[in-house]
Amino acid sequence: MKPLTPDALALGLISYVVFLFSTTCHEASHALAAKIGGDETAALGGQVTLNPIPHVQREPVGMVVVPLLGIVFGGAIIGWASAPFDPHWQYRYPRRAAWMALAGPAANFLLMIIAGLAIRAGVVAGVFQSPESVGFYGVVEAAQPGAWEGIAKVVSILFSLNLMLGIFNLFPVPPLDGYSVIGLFTSEETAHRLSDLRNTIGMYSMIALLVGWQAFSYIYRPIFLAAVNLLYPGLHYG
Repeated sequence: MKPLTPDALALGLISYVVFLFSTTCHEASHALAAKIGGDETAALGGQVTLNPIPHVQREPVGMVVVPLLGIVFGGAIIGWASAPFDPHWQYRYPRRAAWMALAGPAANFLLMIIAGLAIRAGVVAGVFQSPESVGFYGVVEAAQPGAWEGIAKVVSILFSLNLMLGIFNLFPVPPLDGYSVIGLFTSEETAHRLSDLRNTIGMYSMIALLVGWQAFSYIYRPIFLAAVNLLYPGLHYG
């Protein structure tokens, strides 16, 4: 357990706020895509909103308890959330369900791009500069001490966390979004079989999730470095 210093606590709280915002955008995008596709379940539950409260009320452990415990014990921000949907609608319209699943990671990638554009704008304006070495919390540095140091941390975490959420959720294993996204590239019959398989393995999906997390630990760093190198043409981090 790492010591909970004031600086570590401040960084942890910033990370939590970014996590809460990013997760809310992810789930609201699922809910909106489902509504557009004809499933009102999440919309009637108040999930089509950027207000985090309905999402927290649905998953208080995954959105509050576990992430804050991660901060207290000096670990990484981890957590989860979910948007309700009608399984009969999902089975009847597998392609619509696949678009619904894709909407969540797409929201994360959009937030990552916005953070990247903010970083580039800050570099051009002279308030940000490229760091000597990059990390999850240090994609960019403030050019001068002061308030911009805190803003640099926020956009760094927004960039890194949403890249991580987007990639991880696209892994094609249940219960992650990527498993349902497969339906965009298969026949309707195959999509139904995949849905039946997910229902069959049920409780064993946690094993698949752990396998996905292990695989993710190997691929995230190279993808992260590739994304950061795109931010700084002419520089190379590795």
